[in-house]
Amino acid sequence: MATRRSRAAAAAAVAGVLASLSAGCGIRATTVPVDVGPAPSRVSCDIPAQQGGAQGFRATVELVCGSQLVGVERIVPMAAEKKPARTAAQAAAEALLAALEREPGHDEREAGFTTSVPDGLTVAPLRAADPAGTVRLSRKPEDLPPVALAQVVCTFAGNKTVSAGPGPVVLGGPDSDPPRAWECTDAVRARPESVPTLGELVRPVPSAATPAPTPTG
Repeated sequence: MATRRSRAAAAAAVAGVLASLSAGCGIRATTVPVDVGPAPSRVSCDIPAQQGGAQGFRATVELVCGSQLVGVERIVPMAAEKKPARTAAQAAAEALLAALEREPGHDEREAGFTTSVPDGLTVAPLRAADPAGTVRLSRKPEDLPPVALAQVVCTFAGNKTVSAGPGPVVLGGPDSDPPRAWECTDAVRARPESVPTLGELVRPVPSAATPAPTPTG
């Protein structure tokens, strides 16, 4: 009987020591399963090789990959039908918008590329007082999703036919509101969702004054 009591006391002492060690190490047992979710997905953003055979002009189209803008070189087809009173810059801008709206190809999607530019976005007619290099869109630029606006700005900025040169891209909407200027900076490319909704206001070009008639007699 004494032996059994000694064994029981020893077992209790060992259990107490183990419990104190576990408490000292901060270990807590749990029976509740923890769902940490799926492993984070990674995209390569490797630019697929351009397929040959397409007719058009070579341009860099800014797509979204890994939450940033990545330029993809494409052969952009021009519209077969020419609209009246359409400048070369407007025609190129129309083609670039169509390229931005187009769903990325299979290889581009596999690499993680997407686009946020909505379908149906086109070029609108210019206003008489618009400064040189202005591109008016069928929707107000500030009404576009920020990432889509960043895609349009950076794609236009990288095209010599649309952009008059280094500097901001001047965009307007279909109404008579004066156009505004946006810049494609490294910060915009890294975080396209942070592009300013309203660009800098661009003053309209004053119309030339009509000379007064010269008095006769």
